[in-house]
Amino acid sequence: MNLSGKVAIVTGVSSGIGRATAEALLTRGAAVAGWGRHAPEGLDHDRFQFFECDVRDEHAVAEAFTNTQRELGLEIHVLVNNAGLGVFGPIDGFKSEDWHAMFDTNVNGLFYCTRAVLPQMKKQHAGHIINVASLAATAGTANLAGYCATKYAVRGFSDALFKELRPDGIKVTCVMPGSVETNFNGAQPGQQPDPHKMQPEDIAAAIVHALEAPDATMVSEIQMRPANVK
Repeated sequence: MNLSGKVAIVTGVSSGIGRATAEALLTRGAAVAGWGRHAPEGLDHDRFQFFECDVRDEHAVAEAFTNTQRELGLEIHVLVNNAGLGVFGPIDGFKSEDWHAMFDTNVNGLFYCTRAVLPQMKKQHAGHIINVASLAATAGTANLAGYCATKYAVRGFSDALFKELRPDGIKVTCVMPGSVETNFNGAQPGQQPDPHKMQPEDIAAAIVHALEAPDATMVSEIQMRPANVK
């Protein structure tokens, strides 16, 4: 897909992978609708518009989609389901509200956003959905059971979705990064880039790579790991 002039929705746009992806798409000439609970500070671009949206609320998602089409036009070419939440800890001490918050964001929110864009993408017989999962979708890890469960769900959803939407001309890619330097789980990125972690821009570049693949090619999954090991 040539991204110039295309319209992309990016969820979880306020920071980290979401913000980096929005910036990468803008560089490629796309118009970007950024959805999130907070606007990204300092992201001022004539092709970027922020729409306040908590993806856990299906009514908020529907409203954000309506507002996006009103402001940027009916055609939606890209959806990047990036909004995510991770709470770690042993299961026998895990709070139910944290469990539900992860599923509501990582799984239910992704479903609401995907469902919102599909009628228009089917009408166009074109579109690309990027679901940001994690390497936690490939192997379980102690004290990450709840998070792994959500990301396994995202990977399974993505795999089924690409098979469902293939006849409609819609591509689906599941991106599974390993360690990325963001403020995920409350950790603040360091002043100096951690050489043992990938940067949000690295993940954004992989997303753009998948989007710009030739029309006859679908990159269904991408696994990413830091090149430098501790």
